[in-house]
Amino acid sequence: MKTAIRRDMILHVEVVDLLNQQIMMEQRASSKYLAMASWCDQRELRNSATYFYNQAEEERTHMMKIFKFINDNGGSALSPTITEVPHEFESLRDTFEASLDAEIEVTQSIHHVFKKARQVGDFTSELFLQWFVTEQAEEEEKVRDILDLIDLMDDMPLKMIDERIPTE
Repeated sequence: MKTAIRRDMILHVEVVDLLNQQIMMEQRASSKYLAMASWCDQRELRNSATYFYNQAEEERTHMMKIFKFINDNGGSALSPTITEVPHEFESLRDTFEASLDAEIEVTQSIHHVFKKARQVGDFTSELFLQWFVTEQAEEEEKVRDILDLIDLMDDMPLKMIDERIPTE
């Protein structure tokens, strides 16, 4: 007697393909944040390092959320392969600029998947992605606020700037 029942996939195939690409993008973002955390750790910028370690974990959580969503809805999530990420940065500001660039790239990708879900009538994915749309707006705002802080304190010692970087 079979105990497992194969469910039909309720997600649109094109959306699943894009969600699998998003999984890779989220894992790549996590890896970038780990590189940034390491760079900050090496310079004893403790708050910035903690911020980036937390961001790395958050991006991994996003990846896993999408991964589970695909599998829970009859699709096949693909384990991501990540190519090399940069590990050297010119300055603390440079790390946060790279962070903002990564967040903008993720936001644009989420919007693309969301639009495709809407276009093909994949309401399940559209509703799921709504959370990510809101999350990305918050993430971009957080990094922009930090960049504003760095600009305001530009002539201060790096350690004093780091002390004001939020760790959450």
